[in-house]
Amino acid sequence: MGYIGPGYTRYAWLGQGVIAIVAVALLLGALPAGLNADDRAAWEALQSGDHFVIMRHAIAPGTGDPANFKIGDCSTQRNLSAAGRRQAALIGKQFRTNGIQTARVRSSQWCRCTETAELLSLGPVEPLPVLNSFFQRFEREARQTKRLKEWLDHQDLTGTLVLVTHQVNITALTNVFPASGEMLIIRRSKRGEYVVVGRIQTDIERQ
Repeated sequence: MGYIGPGYTRYAWLGQGVIAIVAVALLLGALPAGLNADDRAAWEALQSGDHFVIMRHAIAPGTGDPANFKIGDCSTQRNLSAAGRRQAALIGKQFRTNGIQTARVRSSQWCRCTETAELLSLGPVEPLPVLNSFFQRFEREARQTKRLKEWLDHQDLTGTLVLVTHQVNITALTNVFPASGEMLIIRRSKRGEYVVVGRIQTDIERQ
């Protein structure tokens, strides 16, 4: 074999660099628009069994609820804004983009949660009182979180389960403070142990 000059090494490295760049570009191109690798991993985990989604209701400006709050009467509650309704619809679109057309959807009885759940358009929404907020009744936190875990222990997670609730409920279960509309993908490792494996946010400004 004849002598190979130093230029060979330089061009060989250049060729390898081009190949690496092309490979990364192809990988990124394989992901749906706006979806990063962490989000992709979270969606894949959700569909692998023994996982579920718990999410905070979409954007509802303010804190807590009026003093005359009444379940079933949305006029007495803090509700979704136009931005919140748009965000909820976009979240539902994310499910369908990632291959999930339908799900079992359970919601807090608060109007901002039930409206979020309905706008996902993933199927009928059933109320689940254990998801109701205890923001103004923190003495209920431990008992209500225990009841939620007991309910989850007996759920079939072979299909997609989506829970729509409040920040305080999610923080009590996971120690995560979620943003409005943020989804947490949870793995049920064994009874009483629920592990956050992914977090997915929907920024309406980028949609």
